Amino acid sequence: RIHGAVDREVELTWEQFQALPTATVTCDIHCVTAWSRMDNRFEGVLFRELLNHFQPQPSAKHVSVHCYGGYTTNVPLPDLMRDNVLLAHKHDGRELTPPHGWPLRLVMPHLYFWKSAKWVRGLEFIEKDEPGFWEMYGYHMRGDPWKEERYS
Repeated sequence: RIHGAVDREVELTWEQFQALPTATVTCDIHCVTAWSRMDNRFEGVLFRELLNHFQPQPSAKHVSVHCYGGYTTNVPLPDLMRDNVLLAHKHDGRELTPPHGWPLRLVMPHLYFWKSAKWVRGLEFIEKDEPGFWEMYGYHMRGDPWKEERYS
């Protein structure tokens, strides 16, 4: 479900989502706990592809990513607009498993991996940055690994 500060709400079925054009992104992932995994291949729908189905309102500056189980994370809209950000359903050629985010995982290679939320069920476009689950517990609001943005 895509809602909030958008021109119209969109709710895609799994079949409709899978019918969207797909892309493959190869990237390194970096965990806030100081480990990395290189050369991961994720397949899914680029975030920018979703913009063919709705438009954010000019006031939308951030997105709250909602996940099954109640997890949320906040992301600045410009970070989602990068060429390598996608909603993935495959990792290294295989469908995601539940521990790794099945059915859908946001992949944001340029940020710490807690921002690559698992079990995505909705994107809420918001005007003001609101902390997600880990951010409420002191994690950085953005999480750039190259700037060591671990904690606030």
